[in-house]
Amino acid sequence: MNYAALVSAVSSYTENTFPTVDMNLFITQAEKRIYNTVQIPALRKNVTGITTASNKYLACPDDFLSSYSLAAIDPTTGAYTYLLNKDVNFIREAYPKPTTTGSPKFYALFGPAVASSVITTELTFLIGPTPDAAYSMELHYYYYPESIVTASTTWLGDNYDPALLYGTLVEAYTYMKGEVDMLGLYDGKYKEAMGQLKRLGDGLERQDAYRSGQARVPVT
Repeated sequence: MNYAALVSAVSSYTENTFPTVDMNLFITQAEKRIYNTVQIPALRKNVTGITTASNKYLACPDDFLSSYSLAAIDPTTGAYTYLLNKDVNFIREAYPKPTTTGSPKFYALFGPAVASSVITTELTFLIGPTPDAAYSMELHYYYYPESIVTASTTWLGDNYDPALLYGTLVEAYTYMKGEVDMLGLYDGKYKEAMGQLKRLGDGLERQDAYRSGQARVPVT
C-alpha cells in the first residue's frame, strides 16, 4: 500500500475527505505509534564517524533516537571493540580527569552541545576514557524512517499495511469524533494487526529454524 492508496482507503472507510495537512498528520501519528511499539528492521540504521584525539565528545546523528551498539575501530589493526553503555556519572567517576586518554571503552548519552547559548548539536555521546587517537566509530541505532507521506512507499506499507491502515483510521475517526462503537472496532482491528506485526518484528525476525526450531502450536 502506497501513500495514495492509503489516503483513498481512509477516505472510503470514513466516507470523508480530509484536508491534506490533517490526513498527513493522522498518518505520521499512526506511524510513530507503530514504530514505538514494534522494533521492525526498518527502524535500524548504521553510520560511521571519527573521534578526535583528546576530545571526549562524539556527535549523534540528527535522526538518532536510541542506540543498539557503538563500536570503536582500532586505527592500526582494524579490530572492532564494542563500547559498554553507561551513565554519564559512571564515566565521570571512572575517569575524573578528561586528560586521561586511551582506547574508548564506555559511552553515555550526554545531551546537547551548546555554544554561546545556541544548541549546535541536539545530542552527543560522552566517551570514556577520552580517545587518545582518531578512531572510526560505527553506530547502530534506532531512528524513524522517512514517512510514507513524503516517501510514497515504505517497508511498513509494502509489507504489513493493516497496522498502518487501522492506525490511521483510529487517528482519523478520533478527529471526526465518530461513533464510539466504530472507533472501538477500528481500535480493535489496529490492536489485532499490531499483535501480528509484533509476532513478526519481535519474534520471527529474531530467530531461525536452526537455532530456535520451527514455529509450532502445542497439540492437546
